Amino acid sequence: MSLKKIFSVLLFIFLALLNISAQAEKPILNAFTAGSYQQILTNNANQPFMLVIWSVTCSSCLKDMALLSSIHKSRPELKMIMLATDDLSAADQVQQILEKNQLSGIENWIYADDNTQKLQFEIDPKWYGEMPRTYFLDSAHLRTGVSGVLSKEDYETLFKKILN
Repeated sequence: MSLKKIFSVLLFIFLALLNISAQAEKPILNAFTAGSYQQILTNNANQPFMLVIWSVTCSSCLKDMALLSSIHKSRPELKMIMLATDDLSAADQVQQILEKNQLSGIENWIYADDNTQKLQFEIDPKWYGEMPRTYFLDSAHLRTGVSGVLSKEDYETLFKKILN
């Protein structure tokens, strides 16, 4: 085999590995449609978790990302699920925000149904769409929903409630 051919093969392998690496870093955005909330509950049976509902158009949500990232790093035992209420056309922007805040390695969802009111109602009939909205679910999935920005102390207080 000629040196040129060996170089070409090695270059091809290198570029393929770079492509795989770049794809591995992109967060997987699950399509949130009718029935997805129940699927999340089923997939997390007997496990406490936090559901963070946010949007790329919510400035308070975006400011909260750094704190959520910090909490995720310091409390890896607590499952955090992120749900962007933006439609699929904003998927690239959602992914960029998640990557920037090192939240791409957790479970991420994005609205994928035109009937957003139905999706909102399935999550919580008493929620009127204000954001950020965070649900803290204990292992029996009894939940506490909080609208607005939370402090680190608020999060810690609510974690104690669902982890005990």
